[in-house]
Amino acid sequence: MPFSTIWVIVLLVGGYVALVFILFFFQSHLLYLPNVPSRDVVVTPDDAGLAYESVTIATGDGVTLDGWFVPARQARGVLLFFHGNAGNISHRLDSLKIFNELGLTTLIFDYRGYGRSEGEPSEEGTYRDAEAAWRFVTEGRHIPPREVVLFGRSLGAAIAADLATRVNPAALIIESAFTSIPDLAAALYPFLPARWLARFRYSTQAALVSVLCPLLIVHSRDDEIIPFTHGQRLFAVANEPKRLLELRGGHNDGFLVSRHAYMDGLHAFLQPHLRPLSP
Repeated sequence: MPFSTIWVIVLLVGGYVALVFILFFFQSHLLYLPNVPSRDVVVTPDDAGLAYESVTIATGDGVTLDGWFVPARQARGVLLFFHGNAGNISHRLDSLKIFNELGLTTLIFDYRGYGRSEGEPSEEGTYRDAEAAWRFVTEGRHIPPREVVLFGRSLGAAIAADLATRVNPAALIIESAFTSIPDLAAALYPFLPARWLARFRYSTQAALVSVLCPLLIVHSRDDEIIPFTHGQRLFAVANEPKRLLELRGGHNDGFLVSRHAYMDGLHAFLQPHLRPLSP
């Protein structure tokens, strides 16, 4: 074999090994993206015409989280909002406006290491953050669990589903959710042993097997990051009562592209489980 060919093979193998090394040891930097587009809290609900209260949430392990409590006039319930893996609470004003229109008071907060929250993100840390947010609403604000809806988008869907296995909310809504990090990694990196390399689980699918509250799965057929098949697989394993709401639009804007269908679908799902929405 010519020396030049051997050299090319060595370079290819070396590059592959280096890529495996990077993916294994720097996974957290690929999963948690608090600086994309920015860690700065650039706007507040005031900019969307929404009244709000800045709140801090103690997690019980020495970390303090930053969040907003956004009341709805004549609220039918409280929505606990778990956002995705990028950005912070200030990048979710469009969702806050929608939930407000649906008569939902919303608690949205940043995970540890995001926005103005302290600490560094981790899988166990985000689960602790979720429990702390639940305690803030149910114990700190004395809101009955039967009036609290858990909502998670993308990574937040896995966190919300995990919390729903340990608490008893009125309902759970997961949007643009993946079945698990190993499943998603295998689809994104088919040329790598991604399942073996995955150090994070975030298994939404495993959690849903144990979730007994009413469930709404929202997913776009056009989702370019998390395929619609993930939503279908989650729906298949979930317990009744459950609904699947199909949207159009991308991973990050499906709820806006399909705004009317989205709001109608959420309203129809919530109607039997919360107080009626006042006219």
